Amino acid sequence: MNYLSAENISKSFGDKWLFKGMTLGLSRGDKVALIGANGTGKTTLMTILAGLTPPDEGVVSVRKDIRVGYLDQAPDFDGQLPVIEVIFSGKNPVAAAVKEYERALLLGDDAVLARAIEQVDSLEAWDFEARVKEILGKLGIYDVEAKIGTLSGGQRKRVALAKVLIESPDLVILDEPTNHLDLSMVEWLENYLNTQNTTLLLVTHDRYFLDTVCNVIVELDNGNLYTYKGNYAYFLEKKAEREAVEASEIDKARNLYRKELDWIRRQPKARGTKAKYRVDAFEDTKEKAHQRKYDNQIELNIKSTRLGSKIVELNSVGKKYGDKTIIHNFLYTFKKGDRIGIVGKNGAGKSTLLNMITGELRPDNGQVVRGDTVQFGYYTQSDLEYKDGQRVVDWVKDVAEVIRLGTGQTVTASQYLQAFLFPPNKQGTMIEKLSGGEKRRLQLLRVMMHEPNFLILDEPTNDLDITTLNVLEEFLMNFPGCLVIVSHDRYFLDRLVDHLFVFEDNGHIRDFPGNYTDYRNFLAENKEQAAAAKQTVAARPQATSATPVSAPAKRKLSFKEQREFETLESDMAKLESQKADFVEKMNGGVGSHEDFATWAKAVERITEELEEKEMRWLELSEFM
Repeated sequence: MNYLSAENISKSFGDKWLFKGMTLGLSRGDKVALIGANGTGKTTLMTILAGLTPPDEGVVSVRKDIRVGYLDQAPDFDGQLPVIEVIFSGKNPVAAAVKEYERALLLGDDAVLARAIEQVDSLEAWDFEARVKEILGKLGIYDVEAKIGTLSGGQRKRVALAKVLIESPDLVILDEPTNHLDLSMVEWLENYLNTQNTTLLLVTHDRYFLDTVCNVIVELDNGNLYTYKGNYAYFLEKKAEREAVEASEIDKARNLYRKELDWIRRQPKARGTKAKYRVDAFEDTKEKAHQRKYDNQIELNIKSTRLGSKIVELNSVGKKYGDKTIIHNFLYTFKKGDRIGIVGKNGAGKSTLLNMITGELRPDNGQVVRGDTVQFGYYTQSDLEYKDGQRVVDWVKDVAEVIRLGTGQTVTASQYLQAFLFPPNKQGTMIEKLSGGEKRRLQLLRVMMHEPNFLILDEPTNDLDITTLNVLEEFLMNFPGCLVIVSHDRYFLDRLVDHLFVFEDNGHIRDFPGNYTDYRNFLAENKEQAAAAKQTVAARPQATSATPVSAPAKRKLSFKEQREFETLESDMAKLESQKADFVEKMNGGVGSHEDFATWAKAVERITEELEEKEMRWLELSEFM
């Protein structure tokens, strides 16, 4: 069943065509990822398909009985409205049916109630309240009475996403849905979209998300659409084949163009005396021969200053906001070549840690010691700053007109821009006319220009296209200094980091040796082992029975045992916290030989005490 069709649609800005004569169709059950370089028109195409922007040419048709939901990249709501009103604004037939059912219950009219029940049945809306609570909870939306105007941009994006999911439209169009979500939210959304019978079109740069959720990839390139029915690896393979064929065809067209141009010049000037079919064919050949496929001319290889032996030391640093502990006595000594990923829930304190490392924020306790040779490059989520009417190349020249590369060679500002995928015809563009992704790329470029040797990237993948991410990854893999990355992009983390700082409860930070996939596997293994241990304990009383006997009445805990059971869990949590503190001290490498011996004995003692309490907890839990 065809849900949406776009036939020969075109859109221009001024005298420039973003795309022309484009055709696309979506059928029921399709899950399509739209990808392409920043500035190629992905968001414009999405708004046209969602019916929010009219095309200059062509027609977009949607089945009459189909409801379309659209998630904007930058949602715009009335700032005075509370969250709950925004989520349930608009036409939501499921919410309306539930409200009508509740009204019928109050009225006590059997006929009205029967119609309401029939409507709820037809929409399968009996689990609506539970689904709403799940979606809001998983997206971290807890205060539904808060005014939209008091929320951050990321929180507003999550409210908009919740609104679309709760409305359960037949066709869901999502523009960068994973931006501003933490990793647990991304994984929940991934699973949710996979289990819903929804037709989906989305723009995303998250390659794991793309592979897991989508079965079709559509690329917008140079004003044309190319469809690939397969995963990301299949897309890369077929795209390379297509570009090789196109390059060969352009070369052939250029050779033919030179021959035809010579023929045109030798003919009489009067156009009517020339063979019309050959003149028309010449114009087609000319257009193809003058196509340009932009490629990087220089490798992205930035010079960084020398890094001394002392880099950054975090000595039991802590930070609180009110009664909430954000970071609890964290110790770490950075070493040359460190490649660290930072993961945790939104609001856990990731940016707080980064700001303490760079000196923008002082810890409440502990000390941050920075080496004299450390040169930070800090890429933040703040907006790009520029003057009205300022052009891209002039903005870069404000810092330097000549840039040194890691190879020792120097390049001009224009050549440097090309390495960041700004071709010459884009460098004269006014910055305010750039797409969101292009502005983020320009911001990243400026950070690199200061020759950092300690690079901190706070959500660098937001709004960047896949092409830019591939270029950035190749550069970062060869970056010689320290690298710290906060990101919800699992593919990006897996390629670039070798251990993680994982923000856990109560301000504790786990230093995990491995990338993000290693960490997820570690959690899964622990969960399986815990489940297996529980089953073993549960089965143990049955194994001791030699002959079948009647089951004795289940013994209840005494008052004293009940009190003991209630305090065991909190006691174990305290012991885990104490153990983590001692382990952090040992990992920090600061202290005398006697200190390390004392800490090791403490860890051994706490481990034994923990095992005893865990066994007692399991024993008492059987009588609960």
